[in-house]
Amino acid sequence: MAKLLLRFQRYFRRKPIRFFMLIALYLTAGSLVFLHASFTGQTRVPEHEPSPNSRAGDGTEAKYLGTAQLGREVKNAPETLTTARRYGAWFKSPSKELPGRSKVGDYGGTWSRALKGRNVREKEEDRAKYIGCYVDNTHRRALRGVSFFDYKKMTLFRCQDNCAERGYLYAGLEFGAECYCGHKIQAANVSNSECNMECKGEKSNICGGVNRLSIYRLELAQESARRYGSAIFRGCFRRPENVSLALPASRVMKNMSVDRCVDFCTSKEFPLAALAGESCHCGFPTTLFTLHEREDEQLCAQKCSGEEFESCGTAKYFIMYQTQVQDNRCMDRRFLTSRAKQFIALASFPGAGNTWARHLIELATGYYTGSYYFDGSLYNKGFKGERDHWRSGRTICIKTHESGQKEIEAFDAAILLIRNPYKALMAEFNRKYGGHIGFASHAHWKGKEWPEFVRNYAPWWATHTLDWLKYGKRVLVVHFEDLKHNLFIQLKRMVGLLGIAVLEDRLLCVEGQKDGNFKRSGLRKLEYDPYTPEMRKTINGYIKTVDTALKLRNLTGVPEDYYPR
Repeated sequence: MAKLLLRFQRYFRRKPIRFFMLIALYLTAGSLVFLHASFTGQTRVPEHEPSPNSRAGDGTEAKYLGTAQLGREVKNAPETLTTARRYGAWFKSPSKELPGRSKVGDYGGTWSRALKGRNVREKEEDRAKYIGCYVDNTHRRALRGVSFFDYKKMTLFRCQDNCAERGYLYAGLEFGAECYCGHKIQAANVSNSECNMECKGEKSNICGGVNRLSIYRLELAQESARRYGSAIFRGCFRRPENVSLALPASRVMKNMSVDRCVDFCTSKEFPLAALAGESCHCGFPTTLFTLHEREDEQLCAQKCSGEEFESCGTAKYFIMYQTQVQDNRCMDRRFLTSRAKQFIALASFPGAGNTWARHLIELATGYYTGSYYFDGSLYNKGFKGERDHWRSGRTICIKTHESGQKEIEAFDAAILLIRNPYKALMAEFNRKYGGHIGFASHAHWKGKEWPEFVRNYAPWWATHTLDWLKYGKRVLVVHFEDLKHNLFIQLKRMVGLLGIAVLEDRLLCVEGQKDGNFKRSGLRKLEYDPYTPEMRKTINGYIKTVDTALKLRNLTGVPEDYYPR
């Protein structure tokens, strides 16, 4: 034995590096043993109460690798790590001593994790209670409030939070990525096994199935949020000729108020609430009552009997509100059943509202739109035609920003969407540096990026329109500003070019759902004008060039708000 030790000593004296490597491997193996024991819940009873000066849990463990202190400190870490891993970041909370936990003889580990797990489940039940799995279909939704999709990051909490924030009583998840809100469940209950698809952004939870909704009751939805504060004021309108047909549900209310009428129509699952003195009427926008001809609000200024600071309209002039109930007459979408005979472009300069126009076209026609490019974020938000090759023939039209002769002549017809270059350039700059609905930072606006962007993109705004007017076949020009101010008429023109026969009631439905998921908030605006006098001079020249080109083709010139002219 002594000879063997002597040989080892001589060997490592000649090869000292191998000796240090052996020591390092030994220490690493010891650390891994400690970590493994901690994560598998193998805890031991401490022999005495830790001193007040103990460093356990102060985040400095890494500084003391290889010391005896590490063994004690690492054992306290898995409790937090395991909880965060199991329940996600939303459930993290400041470390507090759990009730009923003794200081002396605290076993920690398994017991404390069990308590934390119970507390988390209680919090989850407080926020939302699972009701069950329900049948759903595209023509008659089980939950008829607002909806949104995310085919990449949908989670239970995200859906529940969005519905609760809007005051809905129920949140339902379908197909792993679709979220629906509502005040009432109007569908049959089925076996929970039929809700079998994992959430796209949370593999450990179930988010419905194919035509199946996992529905939760939102226990924390505020009563006040369900009231008319979340409804949209539509204006004052003349009484329709046949009220019972135009607005089929009604009730006389002695103590009339806006919230009472809106709540009544919401419970009846109607998107419109009309106040007419002491009568409350509910319905949909139809050709019998289009809400296109607004009256002076003074004609509806009669005070409510139940709330003196509110106007409740009269028997002749109705005050109209849009409730939280989603109008599902235009929400179904699908691919074309037979291959398209012609390729129609939805062409625009970037930032001119192409994504918004696609949303409107899909609602108006019931068919998906395609794209010359693939944008994963748009696909994840519900534009399912995004993944199809643009020549697949399964989509009603194809988004494109191209402006070359060869690319333009590949299409049989086009809707050319034009927007004020001052607005379009800013919108595209925000998208480029802040995402589809985000904003560029102050540093980007004030740095070299903005002047360089204007210098490169402003000429493109003009050449894009000029090229489509020159090389395009059957080009329908639509100004973004006209579409925004007179959606019904302009959308009807666009659908006409697409060759789809659409009922006017469906177009009226689109008006109530017009914003979609890609509307950038108008609340956040720059506090200064980013355009220099030199930039304005250049852009004004481009505006005049495009205006002249349009008029030479007997088309309406650019709108008046393309300022300055």
